[in-house]
Amino acid sequence: MSVSGPQQGGERLPGERLDAFMGRANAAYYAQRDPFADFVTAPEISQIFGEVLGAWCAVVMRSLPIAPGSPVHLVEAGPGRGTLMADMLRVLVRLAPDCLAGLSVYLIETSPRLREAQGRALAQCGVSVCWHDTLSDVPAGPMILVANEFLDALPIRQFVRTATGWQERFVQDGQWRLLDCSDVPPDVTERGATVGDVVEISPASAGFVRDVAERLCRAPGVALFIDYGTATSCVGESLQALRQGRPVSALVEAGTADVTAHVDFASMARAAQRAGAVCYGPVGQGELLRALGAVQRAEALCRSAPEQAGAIRSGLDRLIGPDRMGRLFKALAVASPDVTIVPGFSEKTAGEQQ
Repeated sequence: MSVSGPQQGGERLPGERLDAFMGRANAAYYAQRDPFADFVTAPEISQIFGEVLGAWCAVVMRSLPIAPGSPVHLVEAGPGRGTLMADMLRVLVRLAPDCLAGLSVYLIETSPRLREAQGRALAQCGVSVCWHDTLSDVPAGPMILVANEFLDALPIRQFVRTATGWQERFVQDGQWRLLDCSDVPPDVTERGATVGDVVEISPASAGFVRDVAERLCRAPGVALFIDYGTATSCVGESLQALRQGRPVSALVEAGTADVTAHVDFASMARAAQRAGAVCYGPVGQGELLRALGAVQRAEALCRSAPEQAGAIRSGLDRLIGPDRMGRLFKALAVASPDVTIVPGFSEKTAGEQQ
C-alpha cells in the first residue's frame, strides 16, 4: 500500500486513515465484484420485506401534506440488485395505483455493474427510473427515501483510548498503525471510554442522514433507514469484512471484500434532529415488520402456495426472529416536521427535538 494520508507538522503521515481506506476498498469492491456472492440482504431472503415496505410507502405518500397527484420522488440509496424497489413498486401498482400519479423513482448508485442489474429488475415496473451518483443530484421536491443496508458500508473512523491520550487508527500494508490525535471529535470523548477502548464514529453516515434531513425540512417527506447496529452510542469496535460469504480481515487488499461496520443509530438521529427533522425509533427490524403486517402477509402467501409454506415461514423467521435479523437490525425514520403519520413507529425519538 502506498504511503498517503493527511499531513501533520509538515510531514505526510504513513498509511491511510481508516475512513479513507474503507471508502477506497468499498468503492473498488462494488465496482468490480458481485456483492451478493458474499452476503444476502433482507429483500433477497423474502419478498415479504419489500412488499410490506411498499405498503408503508403508500401510507406515507397518502399522508404527505401535498395536493393529490403532486410530484413525489421515491428514492432508494444503495439499491443492490433492485429487488427491494421492484417488490415495493409491485405493491404500489397492485394496491395503490393512485400513488403512481406524479411518482418518479430515483436510485442512488455509483456501480455500473449494479445499475445494469437494477435496470433488468425494474424493466417491467411501469414507472420511469433514473440513476444518480449522489443524493444532491436528485431533484428537489417531496420525497420518500428508503435505505436498506446502506449506512453500514459508509466509512468509519476508529479512535483508541490510551494511557497517554487518544490515538487514531490508520492502515499501512494490511496492518494497523496508531497515531496520536489531538483534535478528537466530541462524539468520541463523551462516551466514557477507558484505557484500551475503541470508539467508532461515521462522519460519512451522519453527513448523509443530515443531508436527507435538510431536504425533508425544505419539502415534505420521510426517510426510512434499516441496517444492523446499535440503538445507543457506545464503545467497542465492529469493523468486519466478508469475502465469499466468510469473515476475513477488514484490512485485506482493497476491493477484495465487503467492509462494513455497525450503524450508531443514536448518532444518526442526532444528526437528523440538528438539521431540523423529526425522528422515530430506532426499533428492531422484527418489531417494524410485525407492525407492518409481515406475519399476516406470510400466512396469506402460505395459503396461496402451500407447497412453499416451509420456505416462506423460514424466510420470515430470518427477518423477524430475535435471534436472527429481528433484533440486530434496526429501523430509524426521519420525517419532515409537518408529517404526522409514520407507520410502524409508535413514538418520536427522544433527544434534541424535545
